[in-house]
Amino acid sequence: MASSTRSHQAGQTRYREIERFLRSQVEGARPGAPLPSEAELCERFSVSRMTVRQALQELTNDGLVERRRGQGTFVAHRPVHRRPGVFLSFTEEMNRRGMQASSRLLNAGMDDPRRSEALDLGLAPGSQLLRVVRVRLADGVPVALEDAALVPELGGVLEEDLAVGSLHGALERRGVVATRATGTITARLARASETALLDLAPQSALLVELRILFDQEGRVFERTETRYAADRYVIDVVHTHP
Repeated sequence: MASSTRSHQAGQTRYREIERFLRSQVEGARPGAPLPSEAELCERFSVSRMTVRQALQELTNDGLVERRRGQGTFVAHRPVHRRPGVFLSFTEEMNRRGMQASSRLLNAGMDDPRRSEALDLGLAPGSQLLRVVRVRLADGVPVALEDAALVPELGGVLEEDLAVGSLHGALERRGVVATRATGTITARLARASETALLDLAPQSALLVELRILFDQEGRVFERTETRYAADRYVIDVVHTHP
């Protein structure tokens, strides 16, 4: 019995040692950086995989690391917080936080609308719309997949470099200023195509925000669905009692 207790205590000591080592690795690393593999940690500390996994689980619970099946363990991305009741474009939001907003353009051009898009944008039967699909990045880290549908009259923004510049900046130069938005936020698991684009583990959680945007004249001009990586983007809320 005494031998078993000593063995358990030794295991606890080793697991804490591995945990402290990994925390020190995380502190000096950039988000997304790989950490030593389970096999490397087992060899370095002369312990079993069970002990290594216990240490990794502690860091996972604290949101410090991401474990991706078949790939390894990586330093977690620090989530971006959005203040409640503030309406900003992604570029404006990142700029206010001192972060560099960028995009990976997946698609930009005229397209047939989905039924919900035609209804929300008030399109006439047979009309097309302007679609801009981008991966949005903050300091090079993919944060969201954005599918923006705009009324066809705004097709002139295709002349702009939407991979580098701001879509709303391009619209403002054409006299269209986003002044109000309504929307909903839901949650679901990411599909395989989304995990690949956002560099996520399989079945990661997404926050899905649907926004309907109005210009300075009160006209609807954009319907955007943005799928945020839930561990990289947090929407803060404020509650008051009526």
